[in-house]
Amino acid sequence: MIRIPRPTALAVAVATSLAAAALVAALLSWRPSSMVSVVLALLCVLLAMIAGVAATDVRQRREEGRSGADSEPAQWPGRPASGGVDADTLEALDSRDALRAVEERRRASGLSDR
Repeated sequence: MIRIPRPTALAVAVATSLAAAALVAALLSWRPSSMVSVVLALLCVLLAMIAGVAATDVRQRREEGRSGADSEPAQWPGRPASGGVDADTLEALDSRDALRAVEERRRASGLSDR
C-alpha cells in the first residue's frame, strides 16, 4: 500500500488561493442569478479562509524556525510562572477548607496576585 504524501501548508495556501481567484473570475464573468451564485460565493469564501489559515501556518513555522526550536514557550501575561491554581484543580476542590489551604500555600510562596 502506497502512502500519498500530505501537501505542505505552502502548497495548500497557493492551491486554495488560486481556486478562490478562479471562482471569483467565474462569478464575475458568468453572473448566474440563482442559488448557484450563492453556493459559488460561499465556496469562494471557504477557499479564501483555508488559504489564509494555511498562509498563517507557513508564516508561523518560518518565525519558529528563526527563533530556534530550543526556546521556551512564552508565558501568558499576568499569569504566575508556577504554583497557580487551574480550573481543573478548582473544580476538584469542593470544600472551603481545601480552597483555604491552597490560598495559604500561594501566599506562603509569594505568588499572590496583589
